[in-house]
Amino acid sequence: MSKFNGYDFTRLGKPYLRPTNNLPPLLIRVLFVINLGGVTSLFALLLYYFVSQKNVLQEKADKLLLNILPKEIATILKNENRTVADYHEGASILFADVVNFTPLSATMTPIELVELLNEVFSHFDMLVEKYGVEKIKTIGDCYMVAAGVPRPRSDHAQILACMALDILDYVRQRVFHGKRLTFRIGLNSGPVVAGVIGRKKFIYDLWGDAVNTASRMESHGAGGVIQITEATYKLIKDDFVCEPRGVVNVKGKGEMNVWHVLEKKA
Repeated sequence: MSKFNGYDFTRLGKPYLRPTNNLPPLLIRVLFVINLGGVTSLFALLLYYFVSQKNVLQEKADKLLLNILPKEIATILKNENRTVADYHEGASILFADVVNFTPLSATMTPIELVELLNEVFSHFDMLVEKYGVEKIKTIGDCYMVAAGVPRPRSDHAQILACMALDILDYVRQRVFHGKRLTFRIGLNSGPVVAGVIGRKKFIYDLWGDAVNTASRMESHGAGGVIQITEATYKLIKDDFVCEPRGVVNVKGKGEMNVWHVLEKKA
């Protein structure tokens, strides 16, 4: 039965319109090449975009890592799976702390306080770059710097003494949010262990008696002066004018001879 209710089933499967292509073969090839080229170009542009974005993100990540860690340490952590801990025979450590910071902070709003410290420590960061030393960390209003780590250098004590003098000159000449600041600075030299601890929010830090003694030089010092140990004095006495301050009873160390750095010799 070929018909049902007047419908001719013999036409099923047969197209009503037969497509025809009257374009010249050469034009067909040209259009094909254009379409293929367009798709290829679009794919290449997308690939270039994603690769460039990946490079930008990688560059930002590297800059962030270098803001946290020394370049040498960052390279080790990126390429090696090991604990970073190195012994340095000769290094110097500087601590700089704001005198009477607690009562000062009570007179300021939180934003004013943070802006003040940011202004001061940002300048210290510039000095770190100027002298090629290593900023270790800030602890509240205390700024810690080291020289001789992770890159050994023979002038580690001299370079930190220069930076300490620059710090005092800077804060003496400036008013910060209407406040005059005075810094105590302590400096010591000796062997240290330097490395990275922790898996989260890790930092490059220093350990050893030389670090603790440098901190004591700052806390037992007076405002507006640079107090140094005998170990540092022996290293810089030919290059800086130093004033002996006698014996100081240092917590955890007992009696120690200390000096104040006054200026660099001509």
